[in-house]
Amino acid sequence: MTKSSRASYESKMTALHQATIQLMQDVSIESLYERIANQACQLMESQYGALGILSDTGKLDKFFPAGLLVSNMQSMDQQPIGMGLIGELMCASETIRVKNIASDPRNIGFPFNHPGMKSFMGVPIRHANRNLGVIYLADKKDGTEFTDEDQLVIEQLARYAAVAINNARLHDRLIRRDHDLTRRNENLALLNNMASTLATSTEIEAIIKIALTQLMDFLDLKVGEVYLRPEGEKWLKLVLHRGKMVPALWKDEVFVVGRGMVGMTAKTGLPKVMTISPDDGTELHDYVLLNKIHQIGSFPLRGRSNVLGVMCVAVLGHRPLTDLDTQFIGAIGSWMGTALENVRYNNNSRRLAVLEERERIGMDLHDGIIQSIYAVGLTLEHARLLLSEDPQQSKERIDQSINGLNNTIRDIRNYILDLRPRQLSDENLMQGLQRLVNEFRANTLAEAHVSGPSDGLDKLPASKALALFHICQEALANAAKHAKAKKVDVVVWKTGDRVLMEIRDNGKGFDMESTKTSLGHGLSNMHTRAHNVGGDLELTTEPGTGTTILTWVPFSTEE
Repeated sequence: MTKSSRASYESKMTALHQATIQLMQDVSIESLYERIANQACQLMESQYGALGILSDTGKLDKFFPAGLLVSNMQSMDQQPIGMGLIGELMCASETIRVKNIASDPRNIGFPFNHPGMKSFMGVPIRHANRNLGVIYLADKKDGTEFTDEDQLVIEQLARYAAVAINNARLHDRLIRRDHDLTRRNENLALLNNMASTLATSTEIEAIIKIALTQLMDFLDLKVGEVYLRPEGEKWLKLVLHRGKMVPALWKDEVFVVGRGMVGMTAKTGLPKVMTISPDDGTELHDYVLLNKIHQIGSFPLRGRSNVLGVMCVAVLGHRPLTDLDTQFIGAIGSWMGTALENVRYNNNSRRLAVLEERERIGMDLHDGIIQSIYAVGLTLEHARLLLSEDPQQSKERIDQSINGLNNTIRDIRNYILDLRPRQLSDENLMQGLQRLVNEFRANTLAEAHVSGPSDGLDKLPASKALALFHICQEALANAAKHAKAKKVDVVVWKTGDRVLMEIRDNGKGFDMESTKTSLGHGLSNMHTRAHNVGGDLELTTEPGTGTTILTWVPFSTEE
């Protein structure tokens, strides 16, 4: 090595050292790629240079030129695709140097408008026995060929570049993983909040409005729709549209299960994402193609047993739904499906309870009140026949009928007392109990009294006050309907940590075992209401001695 070449080599090594520091400090992937291409070109003082980045499959993925203007690259009729010398180097593990590109058998020529090049040097960037990319250099500015010293310098740069690229990719993966974790935490927070909201919702309309609105706000979606499938039917109907950009996503508002994107989602129970193209206009609303909607996702609202509906969302521009987005929307759809199914189960249970109650009332009316009225009718018919033969006995029959009608009226009032729904409304506990006692007194003509704290127990939480209110309601109904009581006393008092209530009547009492079937449901309800708020209930009765109910709830000012 001559003195001048040694000086040149040392100068390049010094420049390489400075370039290496800059490479190691650059953790931005795109910026790093451009820096490697430019530094290689500057170190070798070449007219042209480039960095080719390979994909995981070994194909040319990205190309970063140096020494060529963007306009030069755009004017070429073909961009680099990894053939000829470039393709050879992509698979090589060592440097390739060529004095004259035109005479090299691996040369396949240049694209139209590509500048002419003579000498060439290419160096693979390797890490862990794998090519990450390739550095290309052509035509030194002084017209000389690439030397051994040049090759040593550029190979050293390639080694540093391999470390820098690997570090930058690791950094990029960490950033993306941190972003994904942050996004997942945000998704989980929204899911948790939405789950709490949906779990307490009892209306189908409220569930779909809350879920779709929060989802669209969170993902910045501009259009969303929900289609629901009625129970037992094989079609879905649009029930909610959100978004002013388009009036509808689809031409049809009703889809048969298995037909169209919505129908297929309902049939398979699997989400589907469609990228919009002009050829997709058969099902889509005309406004979808006119408003630059890029994607439409269709997600099932799955319950435990089947698909209850489908939710569609639209993405504008060219921001596609990511895997994380589709997983998140799918989870929202599952929550919606479960909430909708719970509402349907609840509604069915209510309908069943109403039917059972109607059947019970019908049986009670048929076996009780109607039979009593029928008996009064027979007595009056007998009195009419005796009217001319025995007026005194006829009068007795009429009096008997009057008593029978009074008893029937009392029974009807008892039914009214037992069936009428009651709530505390804006009253405190003592005001509500007083109202119950007043109604009981008016409907039964029995003596009834209530006493308790003068402050009305205003500070008792609503749930506990309502439990005592309903227990008293049930007890008064039983006293009128079963005990035939002439006097009832309701007493409420407070200790340090409890509120207690005693309901005592002078009715006929009963044997707990023999009357368990007829009274068991009402007594069970009273016990359940007390236990649900942390309290308890005790019932004392014997035939002929009346009945006493003692119940208590914890006294606290917090729910």
